[in-house]
Amino acid sequence: MSDPRAIDLLRRATAEAVGTGLLLATVVGSGIMAERLAGGNVAIALLANTIATGAALVALILTFGPISGAHFNPAVTLADASQGGLRWSDVPTYIVAQLVGAFAGVATAHVMFELSLFSASRHARAGAAQMFSEFVATFGLLAVIWGCARFRAPAVPFAVGGYITAAYWFTASTSFANPAVTLARAASDTFAGIRPTDAPGFVAAQLIGAAVATWLFRWLLPPLAEAAPKVLQRSERLDKIDF
Repeated sequence: MSDPRAIDLLRRATAEAVGTGLLLATVVGSGIMAERLAGGNVAIALLANTIATGAALVALILTFGPISGAHFNPAVTLADASQGGLRWSDVPTYIVAQLVGAFAGVATAHVMFELSLFSASRHARAGAAQMFSEFVATFGLLAVIWGCARFRAPAVPFAVGGYITAAYWFTASTSFANPAVTLARAASDTFAGIRPTDAPGFVAAQLIGAAVATWLFRWLLPPLAEAAPKVLQRSERLDKIDF
């Protein structure tokens, strides 16, 4: 007899792989299309890339969220596990699925636009400002997730999509905010790419940003066991008010 837990993990990992793959196909594919159609106008190309990515994120989180949580991001997976939302034993499977899906998504975009499956990017994204931008981008992403998940869970897909859309423009790095996305985009010598030598710095900044945001919101939002009595007290006070 098959192990139900193993089958469940396989389903969730598959959702993570497919969702991350579609996300990367969107990021890279829309970048290629935007660059080809923008006539050299980088702002227009970035705007098209931004809109496509934000819209896809909302759709993909709504689609795969009920199955796997729609992390699509090792930083989110590690943060979730650190707060008890995911078993630590499931983390390696999630991360491998995200990485496989990310590279498959890049290959998919390349095939659609008649490019080689993979090509090392030559797009330089180096320097302290870029690293700090990735810290800010990932800190903000996890802040949005933690801030909405407790009391406004249905809004998470829209909040994440909206935040990433904005972060494309207010960060110098155009907000990768995702180690799997970063590593996969290093294999794409296109508008969305990043040089392989610059990727480790991005990943380190992303993981630090996620950790700091998780620590902060663990303090800002008390555990449910502590929050519940306060909510109950507020409810009791309202019941005593004669409307």
